[in-house]
Order: sequence, then C-alpha cells, then structure tokens
Amino acid sequence: MRGIDEETGEYLGDSRSQNRREALEVLALGQQLVALSEPQLMKLPVPEHLLPHIRECRRITSHIAHKRQLAFLAKQMRREDDEVLEAIRDALDVNGEAGRREVAAMHRVEAWRDRLLADGDTALADLIVEYPGADRQRLRQLVRNTLEERKRNKPPRAFRELFRELRVLMLGGGEPGGVDDDGAETEGLDED
Repeated sequence: MRGIDEETGEYLGDSRSQNRREALEVLALGQQLVALSEPQLMKLPVPEHLLPHIRECRRITSHIAHKRQLAFLAKQMRREDDEVLEAIRDALDVNGEAGRREVAAMHRVEAWRDRLLADGDTALADLIVEYPGADRQRLRQLVRNTLEERKRNKPPRAFRELFRELRVLMLGGGEPGGVDDDGAETEGLDED
C-alpha cells in the first residue's frame, strides 16, 4: 500500500488506484476539450502545444484511432502542471454555468411567448408592466399573426418572429429588428 509509511512517516507516493483515478479524470477532461467547438476552445486557457493534439483527435473518425489519439492527448495533458489543468477545469465549469443560464433565459422567453398566445391582452399588459420598453402594438400584431398562422396551418414565421422580439426585449442583445415589405429584416435605426 502506498501513501505515508506508518512507522517512519515517510511519503511513499500515490497508490496505483489514485494514479489511475487521476489519469481517468484527465482523460475525461480531454474528452470535454475535444467535444468543444473551436471558438469555445479558444476561450479556454489551453496551452498552445496541446491544441494540435485536440484538433487531430477531432479529425479522426475511426473509433480505435480516435481512442488512441485521445489517450495520447491525456498523456500530454498529464505532463502539465496541476494549476494548468485546474484552470481549464474552472473555465469549463464557468462555461457550463453560462450555458445553463442561457438555456434558462430562453425557457423564460418561451414561457412568455406561450403565455401571450394563451392569455392575449392580459398577458401583454403584464409583460408591459415588467418590461416598460416593450412595443405593445408590434407584440399584439405578432400574437395575432401567430394565432392566424396556427389556424391556417401555415409555417411558423410569426411564431419565430415573436420569439425573436421577446428575446431582444428580455435579454437585450441589440435593437429589435422589424420586417419590411419584401420580408427582409431591418435593423434598428438608433445611432450614437
């Protein structure tokens, strides 16, 4: 058994089981890095010399070769300091939390859209109270158009447009865009 010798107090090193657990943790971290898109990967504090190995692992489609390349990536990552790996783990946790917050925000937007379609003007009045900058007339028009689309079994164009308007209203992200006569989206006209 490894660890600290009870008689002498001498440190004998980690046990094989501990080493195996740590190696599997690094392998799982490597799998997470390979699963990320290139822009997401660039936001993380990944050392430059690991990036080609990550890209190579993404490129390989053969199962066995992919597994072998992933093991090689994990081997290269185990050579890094613990601080580097912890920084990557922390950044991945932050990204995961941001993703969960974004999904929750989208669910709130969808809930408001569904409420507007179900309750009509009462839900619109509640929305205006909560978001005073909302364009009541535009939202009412989009709700009417969406209900008309559903009645006629048309593609959900207004349904999506209502979602976009609510998303911009609730989450910010720029000026709400309208749709001009030929169907092209227009940007807001405010300039600084």
